[in-house]
Amino acid sequence: MVTSALPYINGIKHLGNMVGSMLPADVYSRYLRRRGHDVLYICATDEHGTPAELAAKAAGTSVAEFCAQAHDAQKAVYDGFQLAFDHFGRSSSRQNAEITQHFARKLWENGFIEERAISQVYSPVDGRFLPDRYVEGTCPHCGYDKARGDQCENCTRVLDPTDLLDPRSAISGSTELEVRGTKHLFLLQSKLQQEVGAWVARHEGDWPQLSSSIARKWLTEGLHDRAITRDLDWGVPVPADTWPELAAEGKVFYVWFDAPIEYIGATKEWADAAPPGETRDWKSWWYEADDTVRYTQFMAKDNVPFHTVMFPATQLGVREPWKTVDVVKGFNWLTYYGGKFSTSQQRGIFTDAALETLPADYWRYFLIANAPESDDSSFTWEHFAATVNKDLADTLGNFVNRVLSFSRKRFGDEVPAGSGAGEAETRLGEETARLLAEYEEHMDTLRYRKAAAALRSLWSAGNSYLEEKAPWQQIKADPDGAALTLRTAMNLIHLYAIVSEPFIPTSAATMRGAFTLPNDAATWPTPDQAKSLSTIPAGTPFTVPPVLFAKITDEDLESYRARFGGAAA
Repeated sequence: MVTSALPYINGIKHLGNMVGSMLPADVYSRYLRRRGHDVLYICATDEHGTPAELAAKAAGTSVAEFCAQAHDAQKAVYDGFQLAFDHFGRSSSRQNAEITQHFARKLWENGFIEERAISQVYSPVDGRFLPDRYVEGTCPHCGYDKARGDQCENCTRVLDPTDLLDPRSAISGSTELEVRGTKHLFLLQSKLQQEVGAWVARHEGDWPQLSSSIARKWLTEGLHDRAITRDLDWGVPVPADTWPELAAEGKVFYVWFDAPIEYIGATKEWADAAPPGETRDWKSWWYEADDTVRYTQFMAKDNVPFHTVMFPATQLGVREPWKTVDVVKGFNWLTYYGGKFSTSQQRGIFTDAALETLPADYWRYFLIANAPESDDSSFTWEHFAATVNKDLADTLGNFVNRVLSFSRKRFGDEVPAGSGAGEAETRLGEETARLLAEYEEHMDTLRYRKAAAALRSLWSAGNSYLEEKAPWQQIKADPDGAALTLRTAMNLIHLYAIVSEPFIPTSAATMRGAFTLPNDAATWPTPDQAKSLSTIPAGTPFTVPPVLFAKITDEDLESYRARFGGAAA
């Protein structure tokens, strides 16, 4: 089972969001499927919380309508990136509401939820209590006049609504605010500190250092009891059968309580959406599944605490055998010319604009090959163009085009036979098998940069072989030898198509589709197949596809910088 952090509903996401969660999860899911594993890749839009209400208000529509439209818009972009979710759900689903309420009731029964009286900002003009983000004002630390009641985006200081100078309602703009008493539910994480610590200790050996260090930092500082309800019109309602007074006041669960539960909810959505005649057992993935399911989560570092501490505390406190995560793959930030991508300030390249500019495979390969794993990485147009031109256009694309075009010119539209394999082919097969094993090792351990380097080396091995054998010279004195070289190279192209599919699925399909193999059901090459390079027999018809990757020119770079910003290096 694979999940990626749920993209928030308020707007199309930028490339940093893509590389920090959904794209690496998709690459890993595709790889596992090719290796023959039973894979379920689940994601969803995260639709509750204050920003959804504010975005709907700005759009002049209801929250339900806004979220439905925004979900479809995000899904269209992810389809464009070829993200192969098994299901892309919605946290506002009936299934998520039911499971969230079930979790809350169980936590209450087990003594891990408590009702507490607190003081909160109230707006008489709006006739409601205001959640943190519904209060805006001037930051007392830096003077930024659009700071929110939970955090100042300018200086990043964490705030309380009462810290703000000249506070106002984000709904009406009213400055007539009061502080009144109200009640909310609190998750007693402090009572679960020891259990969560022991759970982390059992699992963190399989996590990258980034994930384990963040979890340890939170545990060292101590887990605090956390409010899990809010005064909002949109969210999972507090169940009236358990908390009638809070339900009557319209309390809903805090988005960070119900959002991780949506991984389970979306799996039930997937099961409930099964076509006629098909049965999907969602519980087999989540309930009593510790020994039968390996669960990997992908997310940027700001989401890591909630998935390594808060959600595990929730699951442990329920006292039911729900599957907890095995591996949390955390990522650092992707920056844009050293500065932060920002959804709210529209800084950087957003995923819809990326697809309008260049094909998805260009972005997929660059982002994974430069994934911010051990530290932050910076996007620049110059680096992007150099990577695309060198790795995709020159190394892979040129190899495919040279081999197929030359073979068709000299031998026609069928794979030539030629002589038997010789010493060069034996060396190439051994090198291919070695690099393939290296690639597999890095994919298995979720080291994306190293996996991309191994894949690049596989492509380079083909070019080195072609340069060594030089079929354009061989053809003059040894046509059978040239035919062998080209047939071997075509087998490499087929192998590249299979193993490159997790990174560049559209281009991989084009490469594989160049050969008319009637029973081409290969999912992943074995070491022996990699060594022999004999999957495609002589006489197989083939076509020469269009150029796989167009080079990015200096003129292209100039236009991209003009559109998206960023200075020349």
